[in-house]
Amino acid sequence: MKYGCSILVIAGLIFGSGCQKNMKNQTNTPPAWAKSASIYEVNLRQYSESGSFADFAEHLPRLKKLGVDILWFMPIYPIGVENSKGTLGSYYSIRDYTAVNPEHGSLEDFRKLVREIHSMGMYVILDWVANHTAWDHTWAKDHPDWYLLDSLGHFQPPVPDWTDVIDLNYENPDMRQAMIDAMAFWVKEADVDGFRCDVAEMVPLDFWEEARNQLDPMKSLFWLAEGSVPELHSRAFHMTYDWDLFHLMNRVAKGERAPCAIDSLMRSDLNRYPKSAYRMRFSTNHDENSWNGTVFERLGQGAQAFAVLTATLPGMPLVYSGQEAGLDKRLNFFEKDPIDWDDVPLQSFYEKLLHLKTHCSCMANGDDQGRYHAIKTKSKSVFGFVLEDSASQIFVVTNLNHLPVPVSLNDSTLTGQYRSLFGDESITVRSPFESELSGWGYEVYVREP
Repeated sequence: MKYGCSILVIAGLIFGSGCQKNMKNQTNTPPAWAKSASIYEVNLRQYSESGSFADFAEHLPRLKKLGVDILWFMPIYPIGVENSKGTLGSYYSIRDYTAVNPEHGSLEDFRKLVREIHSMGMYVILDWVANHTAWDHTWAKDHPDWYLLDSLGHFQPPVPDWTDVIDLNYENPDMRQAMIDAMAFWVKEADVDGFRCDVAEMVPLDFWEEARNQLDPMKSLFWLAEGSVPELHSRAFHMTYDWDLFHLMNRVAKGERAPCAIDSLMRSDLNRYPKSAYRMRFSTNHDENSWNGTVFERLGQGAQAFAVLTATLPGMPLVYSGQEAGLDKRLNFFEKDPIDWDDVPLQSFYEKLLHLKTHCSCMANGDDQGRYHAIKTKSKSVFGFVLEDSASQIFVVTNLNHLPVPVSLNDSTLTGQYRSLFGDESITVRSPFESELSGWGYEVYVREP
């Protein structure tokens, strides 16, 4: 969640409890279906002229073909009116946790959509906003003690710029239980498969632990934190955001950092996080698109090269609504601003990448993600790496510069027969491997049996 200013993430809050409970012994093993999954963020308001569940359903066959496994829906709940922003307000200003925004349809419409998604072998996670509510949520009237009040006893936003929401009080056990009960509603009533938890680091970690203790026995759920500290994986979350890679890619695109910095980050990442941790790799999302620019504004002609990296580096790739259509505008956050689906020029590009994720075991998420190592190259603008396990191997080469460059890769593990993912042709690779890449060029090679 972002409202046009920097998010003030107070990481220390995840260690505070305010309401300590004895937590059950709980493993943090993700659902089996997430092992080779890719995730897609659904901006329902902007997905069609109507923004309805019914109109979105027409895209499901295309998304299935794209290779999407998990559909993350941005908040679908009624939006607060008091102190709202813009004409339509923010998705993240929640007026009722157990209802549907009529702009999208009814609860039964959503149930129908979930059933259709499940019938196609895909899964649904809901955006959950636990840190704050709208000013006109019924809790504000009925339970003011469930909120953090200022010195004068007034409601207050969690961050000064978030003037349309008010901060909840996690010292209050009744509020905590009401929040978990609201989450349970969607598991029971709509059969959702998990939650993407907004500003997760601003909510005490022991709340998320207790939520999992109560909800996981109902169903094997998938838990995604909008946060990045390794401690979030301690029993609470299966996947966290890789903000470090996101920001590094922006800097590499501008020439402020060398491509080799990606390898340093990856090796640090693999050492800092638990082996079972899933990291979400992305080059855009709803916040970045609306507030900081499209992929073309930030990454320029390298947008596709960086998309290749987010899809092939160890972790789970995210595709944001319209990314496959070459979305080249910042979607308005508080107004109607539908995506143009007249043409989807990058559909095939993402299909190749996401289906590779499914078919190559070395790209599986978590502790079986395969052995990663960078490839030695002579050119400073070239970044390449290998993923391999006992059953499969890929290697990826990118030129993260606007100038064409000869490529010389010296790595004995590359010897063999490969298929070019984008060229769809077989090649024999020997070390050193000599090739050439255009400016911002990329290649993905898959070892053939």
